Amino acid sequence: MDSSSLATVLESPEAQAFATGFPTTVAHLCVTLALLGIGAVIYALLTPWKEIALIREGNAAASVAFSGVLIGLAIPLAVSLSVSTSVRDILIWGVATVVLQLLVFRIVDLFLTGLPQRIHEGEVSAAVLLVGAKLATAVILAAALTG
Repeated sequence: MDSSSLATVLESPEAQAFATGFPTTVAHLCVTLALLGIGAVIYALLTPWKEIALIREGNAAASVAFSGVLIGLAIPLAVSLSVSTSVRDILIWGVATVVLQLLVFRIVDLFLTGLPQRIHEGEVSAAVLLVGAKLATAVILAAALTG
C-alpha cells in the first residue's frame, strides 16, 4: 500500500468516524466502569457481612452473592450508558442508577432476613435467591430507564 492509498483510507468517512467516535467510546466506557466500581465498593461497605473477606476465605455463597451485585449494578448502568449522549449524561443517570439500585438492594436484604448469616455460613441456595432478587430489580430498573 503506497502513501496515497493510505491517505485515502485515513481520509475515508469510516476512518474519520472511528477517529472521532473511539475516544468518546473509551471515555463513556471508563466513566461507566468507574461507576460500577464505586457502586460495588459502596455496597460492600454497606452490607452487614464482609463478602470480600468471605470470598478470600473460599466462601462460594459470598462469591455468588457478590457476583449478583456486580451484574445487578451493571445491567442498569449498561442501559444508562446506551440511552445517554454525553459523559455528563452518563454521570447523572449512572449515579442515579447506582443510588437507586443500592437502595433497592438494601430493601431486598431487609425482606430476605436471615440471608446474611446463611451466606456467611456458605449456604449457596441463600446466595442464589439473593442474586435472583437483585437481578430482578436490576432488570426492572433498567426498563424504567428506557421510559
